[in-house]
Amino acid sequence: MGDRKIVVKQSVAESIAAIAWFIESKGMIATAEKFSNQVYDYFIKLGNTTKSYALCRDPQRSTLKYKCVPYKKKYTIVFIESEIELVICEFISSRLIHW
Repeated sequence: MGDRKIVVKQSVAESIAAIAWFIESKGMIATAEKFSNQVYDYFIKLGNTTKSYALCRDPQRSTLKYKCVPYKKKYTIVFIESEIELVICEFISSRLIHW
């Protein structure tokens, strides 16, 4: 079982940091850190080469060959998958995807 290289774009890291900052602003510092750690751990799980993922249902992302995976039913991870690497392009609220 091999793992693919995981590439996280800066915009994704900024999105995760903004969500963590919002959680932290509510006084839940440990929860904010736990959230960001869990997201990055989930990215590592996506790198498993034995799994392949479906194209996004959103027509715009589908035409660009992006693949989508829900994260905790509230967020969507949008990425490009190849045999050697996974490029994570977006980490957005699931409500923002219209199809």
